[in-house]
Amino acid sequence: QVQLVESGGGSVQAGGSLRLSCTASGRTYSSYVMGWFRQPPGKEREVVASIRSDGSIYYADSVKGRFTISKDNAKNTVYLQMNSLKPEDTAVYYCGARSPASRWSQVDAYWGQGTQVTVSS
Repeated sequence: QVQLVESGGGSVQAGGSLRLSCTASGRTYSSYVMGWFRQPPGKEREVVASIRSDGSIYYADSVKGRFTISKDNAKNTVYLQMNSLKPEDTAVYYCGARSPASRWSQVDAYWGQGTQVTVSS
């Protein structure tokens, strides 16, 4: 089992910045893919960014150039630096972890409890 705990959410005005952190505990594996997802009000969960063990990174088009995902293997922590925030970034942000062979699903991946990010105009 892997436990994920997010922190760093909050309220910010448009144009501001926040940094989310996700610390993993339990049976953590350096090979795991780590990701950030978000669920805006009334919408489905969507991928924001992910990072593989080899350092390769994926960003959703909506956050490219504004968000940066990184990880510190020694601390079992993955970060999401969010700059130039927009009201449409408002959502509950979730951290996820999965093995390279599995999928981003409720069954096949591990998830944190989520942290609220609210961006006001």
